[in-house]
Amino acid sequence: MRILVAIILVWMFAGQVCAADGFKLIASNKGTSVYYGGDEVVVNTALAMLIEDSKAVAGTGFERLSNVKNGGIIVGIPGEDGQLDKLLSKHNVDISDITGQWEAFQIKVVQTNRGANLFVLGSDPRGAAYGVLELSRLIGVSPWVWWADTRPIKKSDLSIPMDYEDRQKPSVQYRGIFLNDEDWGLMPWSSMTYEPSDRKGQIGPKTYSRIFELLLRLRANTLWPAMHEVTIPFYFTSGNREAAAKYGIILGTSHCEPLMRNSAREWDVSGKGDYNYVTNKPELLNYWKERLKELQGADNIFTIGLRGKHDGMMQGVKSQAQHKTVLSQVLPDQRELLKKYINPDLTRVPQVFIPYKEVLDVYNDGLDVPEDVTLVWCDDNYGYIKHFPDDAERARNGGNGLYYHVSYWGRPHDYLWLSTINPALLHQQMSLAYEKGVQKLWIVNVGDIKPAEYQIELFLDMAWDVEKVNKQGVAAHITQWLNTNIGSAAGKKLVPVLQEYYRLAYIRKPEHMGNTRMEERDPIHKIVKDLDWSEAEIRERLREYSKLSDQVEKIEALVPQAQQSAYFQLIKYPVQAAAQMNKKILHAQLARHGKSSWQDSHQAFDSIVALTVQYNQLEDGKWNRIMDYKPRDLAVYQRIPEEKAKGELRQSVTPRYRFDVVDFDKAGADAILMDGLGYTNRVLSIPKGQQVSVVFTHEARDSVVVEVRLLPNHAVDGKQLRFGISIDDGTFQEVSYKTQGRSDEWKDNVLRNQAIRTVKLPIVGIGKHKLRIKALDEGVVLDQVSVF
Repeated sequence: MRILVAIILVWMFAGQVCAADGFKLIASNKGTSVYYGGDEVVVNTALAMLIEDSKAVAGTGFERLSNVKNGGIIVGIPGEDGQLDKLLSKHNVDISDITGQWEAFQIKVVQTNRGANLFVLGSDPRGAAYGVLELSRLIGVSPWVWWADTRPIKKSDLSIPMDYEDRQKPSVQYRGIFLNDEDWGLMPWSSMTYEPSDRKGQIGPKTYSRIFELLLRLRANTLWPAMHEVTIPFYFTSGNREAAAKYGIILGTSHCEPLMRNSAREWDVSGKGDYNYVTNKPELLNYWKERLKELQGADNIFTIGLRGKHDGMMQGVKSQAQHKTVLSQVLPDQRELLKKYINPDLTRVPQVFIPYKEVLDVYNDGLDVPEDVTLVWCDDNYGYIKHFPDDAERARNGGNGLYYHVSYWGRPHDYLWLSTINPALLHQQMSLAYEKGVQKLWIVNVGDIKPAEYQIELFLDMAWDVEKVNKQGVAAHITQWLNTNIGSAAGKKLVPVLQEYYRLAYIRKPEHMGNTRMEERDPIHKIVKDLDWSEAEIRERLREYSKLSDQVEKIEALVPQAQQSAYFQLIKYPVQAAAQMNKKILHAQLARHGKSSWQDSHQAFDSIVALTVQYNQLEDGKWNRIMDYKPRDLAVYQRIPEEKAKGELRQSVTPRYRFDVVDFDKAGADAILMDGLGYTNRVLSIPKGQQVSVVFTHEARDSVVVEVRLLPNHAVDGKQLRFGISIDDGTFQEVSYKTQGRSDEWKDNVLRNQAIRTVKLPIVGIGKHKLRIKALDEGVVLDQVSVF
């Protein structure tokens, strides 16, 4: 009897120690066990990733077992595995929060008579996979462990609390990336470095597996594959489709690739005649049919509609009216093919229609898009969303999606080199989109993936849990990202560095420093020329970039040796390359006017080349060919030719008053200060119908000129974008700043990231006066105001 009591006491004491110490994921350099009794491919894929991750953290990684072990991890999908279901019932595990949900997971420590187990439960296969990879995050493995060489810290012991419980589910149903403009990075790196092939332009399953792995780690589920003419189409390479299935990734296509056909190259191989629906309809239908027959049973989102072979207008139509007529025939014809070859019930076939560029005009002209099809809206390629769904569009069964850019090739100028889309802008626009009902699909154009790592993670984190990121804020999100990937010692010092990096690039992107434009008839736009900046403005910008570059050099000493490669990729290269680009262009501008040495410009060019060589040599050549400092060989990337200026530098004009948004009185208004955006890292969002004001002292005159600078976004309601401006109790003067299409004003706006309006206002009397600005429409975001 005493022996029995002693055994019970030992057992109870052991349980108390276990509870006090927490649930041990790693103990004495050894990972715990993992059980999964199902056969879902994506879950097994995630488990294999987790076990490899654990080996990088612990001396001995997690051990996969065929039976449940006390103190181990139990993975499963309720209803899939009888042994799991018995355990859930035995321990009264409440799974109601994830039952019936899309891609949800639940992680919970369950204490038993024998100790404890960690349950990782998914509502479906992808949900379970995301839950498994959440454990990778818990043990300190970054999603960028392979793609940015962010090596985890070794741990001999790691526990989580015994009351640990986490439930997550996505905010957006379909979340993913579009690989695009891959000509200078992803394609040459894949086909000649990572996965050498005799087939020129191949991106094969070894590369795509790495991309799918990254997406799974980032809780994404969708990919639009690379599709430029230089690249062998995705479905023309054996193993690509199978790799997607292994990682549970849904495949879709962009706005100019209907029914999973990459016509930029596939039509020349598999099509017959002209890519013209008006004159060659039977061949296009047969072309689409053959692909759909291949994809029966696969996981796809089908783009419907028709544009040109690549990124251009549909061939064969000569007016908007004809365009609308032909599209009205194309849509039902394509849906008949889907019904015949994919599923007779079209409501069970994910379909998207993307009103991109000229197709938006056709849609706005009254094109009828079937109710079950998702409408995918777009930004203007520079981060500003062009259309938000109205009440009728929000009520559609198919829902709404968004196609966003953090990389772009096209007018007014590409930005394919460094990814400098402002994170606060991305957050502001995507939060607004979600609020307006864009919750079905989010896709971001990421170019070559690198160096857009941070924007990709922010975008996909928002798509996964928009409320969490909104509550956290962009600054805290950047901090968390830096701490995870670089280390906390350097991370906290890098936050202001990155904020300043994005601020300076918001004023003018590195790729736009040459004051050149693409796709313009006048050849003057291809020549690097002076920016409309004064000498004082130029020298101040040079000082700011020099300071940034020095800070990055200094902080490098705080980065652990294991993270040095990641530091160069994620921080040092983009910041210092941007600094050198500004130095190259701005010293050239000063030198043209005899105010600087041409050598300073040329040295900066040489530094960019050297930095890029260093990038491509990282990790013993792992990244060779991924980074190109001169995509498309545009003039802005070249060594600047020495020449003398024909005119004078612009002279500085100092306003009487220059107000930043923090100077405005928001009393009585719900105006929101937004950090991280604008020329001074703060903008002011003014709700429709509300006003803000600022007081200034006036000297003898009968009028003043006020310059108002705003975020160059588009009309939220699609109709108007106006503010009212007044001094004292005067009548508000209505000012519109909505742009049309790809007008010259829109081009200026997106290159400088400001819409500018100058207004002359009457003023009476000497002394203090109140300048009032009122939002007449939704979407008014104030940046700077000057009084002359």
